[in-house]
Amino acid sequence: MEIPRDAVMGKGNSRLRSVANADGAAILDTEAGQITTLNSTGALVWKALERGQDVETIVANLACETGEQIEAVKKDVQDFIDALRRLNLLSR
Repeated sequence: MEIPRDAVMGKGNSRLRSVANADGAAILDTEAGQITTLNSTGALVWKALERGQDVETIVANLACETGEQIEAVKKDVQDFIDALRRLNLLSR
């Protein structure tokens, strides 16, 4: 699944600010006054989406890094992307 580079609403979007490190990430929606925190894996996926990586690449990299089966990683990444969309942090 390909996600358009501009789908990450923080990319070029003045209402979202994010900061990430090895421990995770925080995304501030300045209009809603809401902060969303991500664990370290979520932060890796978020940063990869910001860089414009497609889902297949993200899944392959995570599966390689964690040693988990690709189908399990794919489901987890898709669930995470769906959650970002529900929070209006990622466009459709």
